[in-house]
Amino acid sequence: MPSTITALSEQKAALRAAVRARLAQLSPGERRASDEALFARFLALPALEKVHRVLLYCGMKTEPDTLRLLPLLWAMGKETALPRCLPGHGMEARLVRDVQALVRHPYGMLEPAPTLPLVQRDSCQLILVPGVAFTPAGQRLGQGGGYYDRYLAGYSGVTAALCRETALLDSIPAGPYDQPVSLVLTENRCWSRL
Repeated sequence: MPSTITALSEQKAALRAAVRARLAQLSPGERRASDEALFARFLALPALEKVHRVLLYCGMKTEPDTLRLLPLLWAMGKETALPRCLPGHGMEARLVRDVQALVRHPYGMLEPAPTLPLVQRDSCQLILVPGVAFTPAGQRLGQGGGYYDRYLAGYSGVTAALCRETALLDSIPAGPYDQPVSLVLTENRCWSRL
């Protein structure tokens, strides 16, 4: 009989594959329209208005193209940081003031060059968290590496997710190490645990 952790991992892998298949069916035009609606909702967040520094992520594949948010946030006077993957499934944040300072990670996403200023996690008052799928209650199905679950453990600031409606689920299997997000934004709605 498989262990509980193995069973949970298998459930998540199957769910991840099903949601990715649904997201892959969206046309480029549908993804662009979805991004526009998600970004408008994110930029209008009262929680965003109150913060000085935001930690974004670089969307890849079917994720929202979050790099488009950088100049919009800079125009709002926000400092922006981006994550950098570390060995052992760790993560750090680096301050980004120019998209030219990003380099390609072996996983395919862009990340800050290691020469950019290091940012302490808790100096980011709002963290935009990626995921394959979310629930209205803030549960998150990540890519499977555990980077964000480790990084967010003990974080007390606001966490937000941009979730395409097709990736919004009623429930996601969760373990004790899984970190939920405070806000889930879709093209049409916002759910808050604040």
